[in-house]
Amino acid sequence: MRRLALSLTLAAVAVGPAAAEQDLLLGADMSSPAMTKADMSRADVEALIEGANGKPVDLHDKSLSGLDLSGLNLRGANLRTARLNRANLRGADLSGANLEQAWFLKADLAGAKLADAKMFGITARDADLSGADLSRSMPIGDFKGANMSGATLVDLKGGADIKNQSMGLMRAVFTSVNLAGANLKGADLGRSRLEYANLKDADLTDVVLIGSDLSGANLTGATVTGADFKNVDVSGARLIDLKGQSEAKDWTERVNVDRAVTQASN
Repeated sequence: MRRLALSLTLAAVAVGPAAAEQDLLLGADMSSPAMTKADMSRADVEALIEGANGKPVDLHDKSLSGLDLSGLNLRGANLRTARLNRANLRGADLSGANLEQAWFLKADLAGAKLADAKMFGITARDADLSGADLSRSMPIGDFKGANMSGATLVDLKGGADIKNQSMGLMRAVFTSVNLAGANLKGADLGRSRLEYANLKDADLTDVVLIGSDLSGANLTGATVTGADFKNVDVSGARLIDLKGQSEAKDWTERVNVDRAVTQASN
């Protein structure tokens, strides 16, 4: 399972025309017990937390799909390669947790604390992260279709690291993600995928967007003061009523500017 999670994740978030189009779930049996069932109960997890005496619990590679883990203290927990598909983690504290290569398909993380969490290779398609705190986290993974409305993503580190290519050129995949009203101040989303993302009224102050794909995205009413738009693809993007546009960086360096929507239709 660990090799499957890693190989599929790398295929999905690696840059390149062919690799970028590969589906993360291609070849994975999503109906298998390993992806849909839990081998522990909430009581088991609570017992581990209690027995850890305040230290982070080790749940790596565990099957926890479908469990109600809402409100639990999982600060610093090791959940690497764990499966939490459709799990209920509303209001849970996952601050500083290791979520690398973990599966959170359609998981409920509304209001969860994920600050400083490690998310390299995470799979969180269609997950509910509304109102969650992902400040300073590293979401280098697949969040396609997720709900991050009202979430806090201050100083998020989701940009591709072109200096470290031992694992290939990795980046955050926020395709069709709902980021309406989200706070992304100071976030690094360089070379990330934000096609058709909803960024309406989002705060993009000082966000690094260099080389990212914003085609079809909705930025209506967004604050872009200090945001860097160098080589950002804005084909079909709605750039209407932007706040701080005159203070955006490299605004004239956008790509496909003639295809962007800059005025609301009557």
